[in-house]
Amino acid sequence: MHDQPKYKYLRSTGFFTDGRSARPLVENTIARGHLDEDSVFNTGMVNGQPATEFPIEINRQVIDRGQERFNIYCSPCHGQLGNGLGMIVQRGFKPPPSYHIDRLRQVGVGHFFDVMTNGYGAMWKYSAQIEPRDRWAIAAYIRVLQASQNANIDDLSADERNKLPAAQAMAVSAPAAGAQR
Repeated sequence: MHDQPKYKYLRSTGFFTDGRSARPLVENTIARGHLDEDSVFNTGMVNGQPATEFPIEINRQVIDRGQERFNIYCSPCHGQLGNGLGMIVQRGFKPPPSYHIDRLRQVGVGHFFDVMTNGYGAMWKYSAQIEPRDRWAIAAYIRVLQASQNANIDDLSADERNKLPAAQAMAVSAPAAGAQR
């Protein structure tokens, strides 16, 4: 093993007819895991702006995966509600912005993907820790958090309101009754 037959990097050789020890790549070869043709999926951007649509299908499984990943990677800073009051804030660190402010509710969903990929402000990039599909799942879960904290019963159709249990319907109407006093 001490004296292995080998070539030094980019040294010449008489073994191959072209005289190179480093062999050229086979035509159309792509390194495993590096075919990044879908730029929206891999960057979160469309023409330099955050994507407004998800490049993956969003379903319950994706949301559940996003919640799981969010709780692992995001909640220590952003809190489980996305309000910016995670454990690090309780330990004295500066709070990150709440996902429930107008600016972040209005921004394209690609913004969240881009921030997870490249970092932003004090937030470090998580592209090495979180795969692109999981970053999109987290972005979807952030949208669920935003909807949960800004829900309005008037956004529901009459049929959907009728499906609510009576206790929920009463709880929703109770503040209005209290306002009349």
